[in-house]
Amino acid sequence: MSYEFIKAEKHGHILLVTMNRPEVYNAVHVEMHNEMAACWDAFAADQDLWVAVLTGAGDKAFSAGNDLKATATGGSKAKAPSTGFAGLSSRFDLEKPIIAAVNGFAMGGGFETALSCDIILASEKAKFALPEVKVGFFAAASGVQRLSRYIGRLAAQEMMYTGRTIDAAEALKMGCVNEVHPHDELLDKAMEKAEQLCTVSPSAVKATKRVLNDMMRRDGMAESIAYSREVIAELSKTEDFKEGVNAFVAKRTPQWVNK
Repeated sequence: MSYEFIKAEKHGHILLVTMNRPEVYNAVHVEMHNEMAACWDAFAADQDLWVAVLTGAGDKAFSAGNDLKATATGGSKAKAPSTGFAGLSSRFDLEKPIIAAVNGFAMGGGFETALSCDIILASEKAKFALPEVKVGFFAAASGVQRLSRYIGRLAAQEMMYTGRTIDAAEALKMGCVNEVHPHDELLDKAMEKAEQLCTVSPSAVKATKRVLNDMMRRDGMAESIAYSREVIAELSKTEDFKEGVNAFVAKRTPQWVNK
């Protein structure tokens, strides 16, 4: 299958997926969401593919997250996939592991995409944030749920309420990533990790992830993410929501009114 906004390459039992909009720091719009959802569907169905590696095109960004300019202009009339941001954040039936190779900044939905993967490897140049509150949003694509579970609620609250950015070293210390590597070695290290996963039973790995996915459902994550979509729909009707998007596009400081 060919794609316009991502690249997908098979390397033996490994699928290398690259978010490919470097001109906008791999920000994701509706069409890209749908391409990625289709890619993960194909990955799940291919018996010869056991592990995926996800990265971003260029040296600066894994993904800047939601394409706010597309949001501000109304974007496409196409519908986003039910599997969530990047086709991953609300997907609870994929039983094959995905390794995120975060090669630059991962902001908002970009960070949520990495958090939706199973293993996160970061470049020493990587930076992470859930800055949605700065533009009138919140981390509704599983960031609230995943980050608070992975690093603890107190640390996650501070990050999400302030929207501040952390570097790779702090991310490793907090438990946001598994490993940090020199920038030029990151993709090789991610592929090495994928090869390591290919040495064990793919059936056993799938069974393990099946149980982990079930834990997510039983722990209420799926329901909580669905509720996040309801809350973001309500938030989108506020003046602050519109002001945040418009200020971002105009490159000015937003003027909040708390309504």
